[in-house]
Amino acid sequence: MAESHAGTEVPGDAHGAKGAFPPFDSSSFASQLVWLVIAFGLLYILMSKIALPRIAGILSERSAKIAADLAAAQKAKADSDEAVASYQTALIKARAKAQSIAAETRAAVTAETDTTRKSLEADLSAKLAAAEAKILATKQAALGNVNGIAVDATTAIVEQLLGKAPEPQTVQSAVDAAMAK
Repeated sequence: MAESHAGTEVPGDAHGAKGAFPPFDSSSFASQLVWLVIAFGLLYILMSKIALPRIAGILSERSAKIAADLAAAQKAKADSDEAVASYQTALIKARAKAQSIAAETRAAVTAETDTTRKSLEADLSAKLAAAEAKILATKQAALGNVNGIAVDATTAIVEQLLGKAPEPQTVQSAVDAAMAK
């Protein structure tokens, strides 16, 4: 049986010798520790001198950009608030001016209307007085005519009934007495 084992090789072993897994081989611990220290030292130097400063630079650039963006946003907000306040002030002034113009226009129109109304009232009063005077004159003339017509009619009626004409003074006094009632 020893012969059958002597001719077989362990896979992965180039020399044909059997052994433990190399990282677990206690004879190579010292060299592995040296290479471990060298590798971590190089990694530490690489990280501290190259990678971490770049990352720190990127973070500070990002922080500066964020701060600048926040400052720009604050400035834009302040400008916007100022513009809104300016707009509100202009709007208030415009409303006040519009109300002032409306009040002035209303006062001018009212004054013009009052002047026109007073002028029209004066014209109408004059026309009314003239019309009343004309009506009174016409009424007086009509009443004068009515009196004459009544006297003539009464004289004609009495003459027709009695056959003779009455005295004009008697007819006039009778008509005046009838008109007075």
